[in-house]
Amino acid sequence: MHELSVTESILSIALENAKKANASKVTSISLVIGRLSSIVDDSVQFYWDTISEGTLCEGAKLNFKRIPALLKCHDCQTEFEIGRELTPCPNCGSYRSSILHGEEFYLDSIEIEKDEEVSQ
Repeated sequence: MHELSVTESILSIALENAKKANASKVTSISLVIGRLSSIVDDSVQFYWDTISEGTLCEGAKLNFKRIPALLKCHDCQTEFEIGRELTPCPNCGSYRSSILHGEEFYLDSIEIEKDEEVSQ
């Protein structure tokens, strides 16, 4: 259920930036989500479709980019990707590692439309 508050934050950021840019409509939003984050794309999309109704963001397409989980072994310094579960270092078998990437979650870009101003 935390996706609702996350989606509300995305909407707030998008609306604030659209207003600053004098946008008439937000058409697309790109999100970057690390593999290890607990954010579920379908849930964000579901909440987005509901809470963006009646705003400049209504109908905006959400684009999700997933960042793989990259760890670094403390014992042999090997950097390696993991899937959904923690796995040992493929080089030495150690579980002593640090996360380098995979926990990210941020709004990367917002595409907007502007009304054409008519000069006289």
